[in-house]
Amino acid sequence: MERQTDRQIVIITSLLLLYGLIMVYSASAPFSLRHYGSDTHLFVKQLIAAGAGIFLLWGLSRFDYHRLAHLDDILLVGGFLLTLFTFFPRVGVGRWLILGPFAIQPTEFLKFALIVYLAATITRKGDRIKTFSEGVLPFVVVIGVIAAVVINQPDLGMILVFATLTGAMLFAGGARVTHLLGVVAAGVPLVYAAVLLAPYRLARVIAFINPHAYASSSGYQILQSLTAIGSGGIFGRGLGASQAKLFYLPQAHNDFIFAVIAEELGLIGAVVLIALFVVLAWRAFTVAAAAPDRLGRLLALGMGFTISIQAFLNLGVALGILPVTGLTLPFISDGGSSLIVTLGMIGVLLNVARQEGGK
Repeated sequence: MERQTDRQIVIITSLLLLYGLIMVYSASAPFSLRHYGSDTHLFVKQLIAAGAGIFLLWGLSRFDYHRLAHLDDILLVGGFLLTLFTFFPRVGVGRWLILGPFAIQPTEFLKFALIVYLAATITRKGDRIKTFSEGVLPFVVVIGVIAAVVINQPDLGMILVFATLTGAMLFAGGARVTHLLGVVAAGVPLVYAAVLLAPYRLARVIAFINPHAYASSSGYQILQSLTAIGSGGIFGRGLGASQAKLFYLPQAHNDFIFAVIAEELGLIGAVVLIALFVVLAWRAFTVAAAAPDRLGRLLALGMGFTISIQAFLNLGVALGILPVTGLTLPFISDGGSSLIVTLGMIGVLLNVARQEGGK
């Protein structure tokens, strides 16, 4: 039995999408005008991505998630291969795969594939998930292989999302806490080494601890972000009136768009945005709790958790409580790949909600 589409999720998603489109135009207009000769260049690309994402949302909301689980291996291998292609000359640049006039970030699609893979595989394993050799270890190997590739893009922030997501879904799937804590303990030295061996990562961590000591170098973004947020006050300077986006704050329309939001819309606009993310997370976890089976529960949990943790990490960076990670703010930051995949996640969430037991 299917129920009606979850109206709350649709409304929240629509508000976040509209919020994001407005702020992408506002935050990216100076950058677009300087680099592309039109203040709407990046906005139009984001609008196209929004259209593609809405189509994907609609399709996945009607594509039975049980059938989606049968494609988990194909999706994971496909996402991994796309990520590998970023290392090929002429088609790959850093984290990006260049396809004609468009650039896509394959790790965003790999993130979606990983959620499906984790949900489907954990469900198939059943009680074997409680053992280390059959339950946890195979997933550690998968994440290890993915991390070995993604770290060379380089994108440590996305690796942290992958690892946190895997741990959360394994915990929800019934893995033993002692096994998961053991993996975390073993992973800490690897993260430490990844930071220590990359000068720019180490600089970010040091600047996070004391940004004022590196105000003209690695601490510049953090200080400019905090300055923008503080200057917005309660009501903000007004939509479009940000000073930070006038090339004082690098990545103002991407990683640090929250700073522009707080500057233009003030504390009120920032709180409204955070509240929308909180309500969306609550609805996602409610859908997961009411899902008719383990697969649906894990899929809904994975989609909701991923959007939530990425939003938390991005906001934490903008507020200066976390080191710079390079992660986008879901729905809000400029970035077509992120927007398309995020809307696709909402489609799966709606699909689970429509099944018997959803609300």
